Amino acid sequence: MRIKQSSAALGLLAITSAFAFQPSSPLAAVRRHDVGGLRVGTSHRPIPIQYTSFSSLSATTQNDNSDKEVATIQILMSDTGGGHRASANALRDAFNVLHETEPSRYPLPIHCDIVDIYTDYGVFPYNQYVAAYKFMAEYTFLWKWVYESGATPLGLWMYDFVLELLCFGTFKECLSRNPLNINKNDKRADLVVSVHPLCQDLPLKILTSLDTNGISRKEGRTTPFVTVVTDLGGAHPSWFHERVDKCYVPSDVLRNAALDRNVNESKIVQYGLPIRRGFWRFGADYSSGAPEKQDEAAEMAGVHHKPTIRQQLGLVDLPTVLIVGGGDGMGGIVSQAKAVGERLQKLAVSSSSSYQMVVVCGNNKSAQATLSPPQMQWGDNIKVRVEGFVNNMDEFMRASDILVTKAGPGTIAEASICGLPCILSSFLPGQEEGNVPYVVDNGFGCYKGSPEGIADTVEEWFASTATTTEGSMLERMRDCALTAARPDATLDIARDLAEMLYARRAEREKGTKERAPVAAAA
Repeated sequence: MRIKQSSAALGLLAITSAFAFQPSSPLAAVRRHDVGGLRVGTSHRPIPIQYTSFSSLSATTQNDNSDKEVATIQILMSDTGGGHRASANALRDAFNVLHETEPSRYPLPIHCDIVDIYTDYGVFPYNQYVAAYKFMAEYTFLWKWVYESGATPLGLWMYDFVLELLCFGTFKECLSRNPLNINKNDKRADLVVSVHPLCQDLPLKILTSLDTNGISRKEGRTTPFVTVVTDLGGAHPSWFHERVDKCYVPSDVLRNAALDRNVNESKIVQYGLPIRRGFWRFGADYSSGAPEKQDEAAEMAGVHHKPTIRQQLGLVDLPTVLIVGGGDGMGGIVSQAKAVGERLQKLAVSSSSSYQMVVVCGNNKSAQATLSPPQMQWGDNIKVRVEGFVNNMDEFMRASDILVTKAGPGTIAEASICGLPCILSSFLPGQEEGNVPYVVDNGFGCYKGSPEGIADTVEEWFASTATTTEGSMLERMRDCALTAARPDATLDIARDLAEMLYARRAEREKGTKERAPVAAAA
């Protein structure tokens, strides 16, 4: 039954993104939101890290609706893959850090209203995006067709046309709501941010309509709108809209893509991807603006103190390969782990050494059970740790020497910050395809599409380390990963957005003061 429902939703979604569509009756959307509370999931810290603790804004913002005391940002996204919400949460966390550690520069707390606009405010079939995405991620030929047809000029126009026809009213309800009390529409967000490729065109039209009292959907918008691109080596054309105020991109490839879509160069800012707080610049001092420029090797040295990190995680101090399947455990993780485990056992016997493998299965409970005793018994010379969903991925990455992962942009960016060489095991066509050359060209990994190819590469890399006293393949790739890393990106983006937000509020306050005498005279 579930497959049939997903297939139906997929078919409708594919049609709307391509060339034809039969309108459906709108369904009531369930309204949900993320409050300003934080979900920082690191339970262990291997060595002291100078992160300033910060508190949730949820209690104050839910009880105090004073527009003068809290600035507001609405972040638009959809849970089609975990990266969009992770990026939104990362920005929210960064705003809290900036306000608490730099209060003179960022005096107002910033409340983030994070909303899955398609699930919560879309009509059928748009409110089925999450289920359709998971279905297509398993059958990538379907995703490839939908992605490529939707990226054509006709596909882009058709998608925007039908979405505006069906969802203008419901999306307007979302963009009109008070971020401090979503059951009211008395005050809108001071600034709107998109972290999803399908949240540009229609939200911009709606904001323009709201700002002009319905006179126009093209000209007259005053509410700032920003796009933060959360892809890395390639991106769908819908990410880029010429009427945004700022477009944040993580790479040269996407900067050029934005230019190709007629985004003015002055609006494009290149910092990197917004990522989870555990991967921000290690030991950075957030109390005095931008982190000081320090020698990269000295600053990042603590990140690679693997023996201490492994001890804190309950791991053995051995050469370690980390295999991850993403939050949903996709990507053939069982076959990959079995192939790598068998190869490491043979390598251990032939080299009289021992190795370690950590497998993070995400929400794939079946894979976790299959790879754990008693269903699976590993050899004596290999230590294996099998986990489900973990909140301290930064520690597992820093404890490892090799990462096996699908080519998700967030995971790649996080791995580079940890100096972790990558073996990319799969990718979604179009969306993640460009991430493969990003890793290869930057010199910190490769692509292997089969479990046997992954196992061969793990063996080759570990054997290189065992036979070389210095300058091993892994060491060279680690250095390349650190060169590509952008650990400051999240805070840099948050600083820019906060300053834009404060400037907008200052303009509004000035306008209010100027209108007051005129109103009094009248």
